[in-house]
Amino acid sequence: MAAFLQAQSEGLCLRFPESLGMHRELSIENAVNLLLRGTQSSASIPYSWGFVDKPPEGQLLLLFLPGQAPFPNDGIRYQEPETKYTMPLPGARELEVHEVKYGFAPGGDTAAWRQRRRFRIQKGGHPQLVLVHYSRGPVAQIVPSMNQPVRSYPLRVFNEPSVFVLGEKVGQKVFPNAGPGAQAGMPGGMGGGMGGGMGGGMPGGMGGGMSGGMAGGMAGGMAGGGMAGGGMQMGMNFTSPQALLAQQNSNMAMLERRREQEQRARAGSSARPPRAEDDDSGDENDTIATRALALTRYRRNHDIMAAVFTHAAYNPKTTPPRPAPFAVFSKAEVDAQAEKLRAEIEALRARGAARSATRKDPGGSGSGSGSGSGGAGAAYEGGAGDVGMSVPGLGGEGIAV
Repeated sequence: MAAFLQAQSEGLCLRFPESLGMHRELSIENAVNLLLRGTQSSASIPYSWGFVDKPPEGQLLLLFLPGQAPFPNDGIRYQEPETKYTMPLPGARELEVHEVKYGFAPGGDTAAWRQRRRFRIQKGGHPQLVLVHYSRGPVAQIVPSMNQPVRSYPLRVFNEPSVFVLGEKVGQKVFPNAGPGAQAGMPGGMGGGMGGGMGGGMPGGMGGGMSGGMAGGMAGGMAGGGMAGGGMQMGMNFTSPQALLAQQNSNMAMLERRREQEQRARAGSSARPPRAEDDDSGDENDTIATRALALTRYRRNHDIMAAVFTHAAYNPKTTPPRPAPFAVFSKAEVDAQAEKLRAEIEALRARGAARSATRKDPGGSGSGSGSGSGGAGAAYEGGAGDVGMSVPGLGGEGIAV
């Protein structure tokens, strides 16, 4: 049973057994009509278990998804999320549409061209019946990182009996290789029902054959159509519910043993190496044992914490005052250098004052005159910056220097 549940998680689902044909395009009207017709047919036709794997372009499927079950894995990887929208229908019905594009079969397709649309009548119908249509949509390049298998191959082989999903026989199983009573799955199952419904209008032999029970077949062969109903009743009483349950349990146990043997055979022939777990640290060598690596990290972390907590626990509580930032300088040297700079400043100021005075009174023009008869004066004009002086000369002559 665990293998069966695991197979359901891998995509095993109930499918309508008859082919719905290939449709390149599917309109909303056709989808609604197919869902309504499928609802009527599902009451009399049991659904079979199977996988949906890489459907071709135009494939149309009718699936039974109970409750809030997710859509089964179909072997296709899609590069964008699925979109959902609803459409109102006549008669207070509502159609729910899920659409996803840019799908591809990993390892088989060279471009992402697959498109999937699934329809179900959310209101006014059976929301558990889902019509799925695969078609060709817009083409896009395959993202290399997404080009990975969606499921493991080969797919499991399951010989589960078909099941009625709608109608009066809902939940009843149909065993194709079992006895007539067990084929119905319950007393008065598919074999008896078909015998009672169809035997009356057929010749006796055929009515008995459709009745599904050995006694029913004999009664149909002897008494014709009128005995078909009796054959159905005998077929119903032929097998008790306890016997059917025991046979079903034995069939399930046999299937379980067969699956386990196939799994062991596949595991022995094509055993895959275990996937190496990613290490979050890229600076260690992969050959280091996990225990040694953990011990090294433990010691390193505790050394770091010990340094922090030792300083906080054993160091003095008061920190010594910090030296002044100018303590590296000598006061005597600073004073001497300052005195030297002041002397230089004073010298520069004196030179500047002398130059200013010279610019205000450029070269002095001096003339000397002497008193006396026939005295003559001689003047010497100096250049800019010379000082004029009067020197009394002999005989009353003056010289300007």
